[in-house]
Amino acid sequence: MTTLYTLKFFVTPEHECSYLDGQQAQTLFADPQAKIDLNLYSQLSDLGFRRSGTHIYRPNCQQCNACVSVRIPVDRFLPSRSQKRILRRNADLHVETIEPIQSDEIYSLYERYISLRHADGDMYPPTTEQFESFLVNSSQQTLFHLVRDSQDTLIGVAVTDRLNEGLSAVYTFFDPDQDRRSLGAFSILWEIELTRSLGLHYLYLGYWVNGCRKMNYKTQYYPLERLDENQWVSF
Repeated sequence: MTTLYTLKFFVTPEHECSYLDGQQAQTLFADPQAKIDLNLYSQLSDLGFRRSGTHIYRPNCQQCNACVSVRIPVDRFLPSRSQKRILRRNADLHVETIEPIQSDEIYSLYERYISLRHADGDMYPPTTEQFESFLVNSSQQTLFHLVRDSQDTLIGVAVTDRLNEGLSAVYTFFDPDQDRRSLGAFSILWEIELTRSLGLHYLYLGYWVNGCRKMNYKTQYYPLERLDENQWVSF
């Protein structure tokens, strides 16, 4: 059985940073051939690793430490006034949880989201192959949470992984025309409640990057913890 002490890691060559313009990045990958079970995946998550498809990775930049792993201790989280308004505004929504699949309905929403919200990113242009390798293919306990309105129209999808002590928010995409609903924030608030309902303690949000506008939303959830030299401390 693979353990944290026997697991091999590989480092990529330097490449363009996805978060900060003009910066070069380097990534540390866990051996893609290794069998990584729930316990090992949880240990890696507590050390700042994330999952993309079947790859588990974390930044390994020599001259930069801007990527900071953050998580929400859900037992202590209290929504702000604006977050309570978001919950009331979306009281008509319901969520259906399924195993990861590729369907025309789900992919169409993903395609619109990437094309309209992230056309400047490295996931553009979206393809069915990219969607499958990024979100459907997983060796972990992954679920799709389908957010539907009162007409049963799919307007959002939140993807989570199960960990020993929490959930990892892998990715969220939603209808770009539904700005008024603040679906990104709603999804995180819903995931916080899901984490609590499962008797778990943390919702892992991935990386916060100072200076990256697209990451600023993560600091709106309080209290927030960050990983500092392999220790979780208050943000």
